Amino acid sequence: MAAIPANTMAGQPDLAKRLAWTFFILCCYRIGVHVPIPGVDAAAIASFFESMSGTLFSLFDMFSGGGLSNVSVFALGVMPYISASIIMQLLQVVSPDIKRMAKEEGQAGRRKITQYTRYLTVLITLVQGLGIAVGLENMTSPAGTPVVLTPGWSFRLVTMMTFTGGAMLVMWLGEQITERGIGNGISLIIFCGIVVGIPRGVMQSYDLIQAGDLNIFMAVVLLVFMAAVTVCIVFVERAQRRIPVSYAKRQIGRKMFGGQNTHLPLRLNTAGVIPPIFASSLLLFPATIGQFSSNEYLRRAAEFFAPQGLAYNVLYVALIFFFCYFYTAIIFDPKDMSENLKKAGGFIPGIRPGEKTQQYIDTVLSRLTLSGAVYISLVSLVPMFLIGNFNVPFYFGGTSLLILVGVAMDFMNQVESHMISSQYQGLMHKARKTGKV
Repeated sequence: MAAIPANTMAGQPDLAKRLAWTFFILCCYRIGVHVPIPGVDAAAIASFFESMSGTLFSLFDMFSGGGLSNVSVFALGVMPYISASIIMQLLQVVSPDIKRMAKEEGQAGRRKITQYTRYLTVLITLVQGLGIAVGLENMTSPAGTPVVLTPGWSFRLVTMMTFTGGAMLVMWLGEQITERGIGNGISLIIFCGIVVGIPRGVMQSYDLIQAGDLNIFMAVVLLVFMAAVTVCIVFVERAQRRIPVSYAKRQIGRKMFGGQNTHLPLRLNTAGVIPPIFASSLLLFPATIGQFSSNEYLRRAAEFFAPQGLAYNVLYVALIFFFCYFYTAIIFDPKDMSENLKKAGGFIPGIRPGEKTQQYIDTVLSRLTLSGAVYISLVSLVPMFLIGNFNVPFYFGGTSLLILVGVAMDFMNQVESHMISSQYQGLMHKARKTGKV
């Protein structure tokens, strides 16, 4: 994130307070990541997760900031809440009642949906907690040491309650950041979990340079390449297709309304980071099951879906394209856009209102989704390219980089908006004192 000048912070006491609160909450979250649940052997679980790199566990561990590999109270992190939020978004398309609640009941309807999301988060956490508890009982370290000291239903119930309480606390911490801090709390928690892995990757690179496995020239080339990829991601994430919209003049009484020209902004990457997350989860699932199973066919399937294989990468790109179109179709409805424009007296120059406008928006959105899918696929394949050709010891690119850049941009936008709002309120306060308003 970009640094905030000290003189600016001095003139913004409320902003400084919000930033301090955000930092405090994130520190509390990081402390909880290192608090293990009772009844597990820390050394055995650490050696087990070293052998599980490149599977679904490594993906979830990245989002939990290392909480899953530590089997901590925050092991599930924000993933249950994100899953519940996505399910509620899908239900808004399937269920007319939930869709009406979200669109017609206003703030009260959104509060109900938020409450349902929390209940669904608890249910998902209980199910996942039971599954992890049973899985932990069957786990052994590479040396054969059992991970769970005293298996049984007592351990399972304690694990379920601990994971559920931890997930609820993480969700509450995220809400506290959103309400009393700066930025989206859930996104910042994921951001924090990914950032803590960067120093480890830097130290591993330094060790490779000292050992002679990576020369200094190649390290400089990699740094330049990483900077170029980051700049490209920032450029694309800010890219928009602005459809011009004009509003007809209307006379109400003696006043004339409308007549202005504006635009309808459509992001190039409309689906965000959802497609690579879903695609990775689906493809890493067979590899994870294969490592747990002793069945020969499942092990062969796990080898077939290895992250560095050609089949994995081809299916990965295909799933990214599918989820890009699928998720865009869920969150954007060209029919609703055209109807809202028609009701407000707006129209796209050269395009007839109604069905023609709907077809035009749908065509533009489809082309943007295609470009966004190509962009996400290229960024997601960067880690495979670096690891396969340059022996980079950590993942650079992919879902983690998209999240880092997106959250950092959103955080700085909210800081800037808060500063502008505070300055405007200060000017209005001074104007009232001098009697000019």
